[in-house]
Amino acid sequence: MRWSSAGRRAAQPPDSRPLLPEAPSKRLDATVRGRVQGVGFRYFVLREAMDLGLDGWVANTRDSSVRCVAEGPRDRLDVLLELLRAGPPAAIVDHVSELWMPATGTLGPFEVRSGEHPGD
Repeated sequence: MRWSSAGRRAAQPPDSRPLLPEAPSKRLDATVRGRVQGVGFRYFVLREAMDLGLDGWVANTRDSSVRCVAEGPRDRLDVLLELLRAGPPAAIVDHVSELWMPATGTLGPFEVRSGEHPGD
C-alpha cells in the first residue's frame, strides 16, 4: 500500500495490484455415444467450446460416436461436459465417457476435425 506525503493512502497504479493465481488448466477427453453423427453435433461443440474460450478439437469416430478433446479452466470444461451430455436438439445422447488429465498446452484454437483423429 502506498501513502501520500500528507499521510493519506494514495491510489496504487493498476499494474501493482496483486494478481489472483490463474486456475490450472485441465484436459477433458470425452466420447459421446448415441445418435450424434449427422445431427450437427460437431458444429454445436465447436460453437460452444469457442464461446467458452477453450482449445481443442471435436471429430466423428468410426464407431459412430463423437470424440472431443478440450483444454482450459476446469469450470469451463465442466460447462462443456454438461453441453456434451445434452447435445444439440436433433441429437440423442446415450452416454458420455470422460477422462480428465493435466493440460499439455499443445492444442490450438478449437476446431472440427474430419474423420477419426488419432489424438494429441
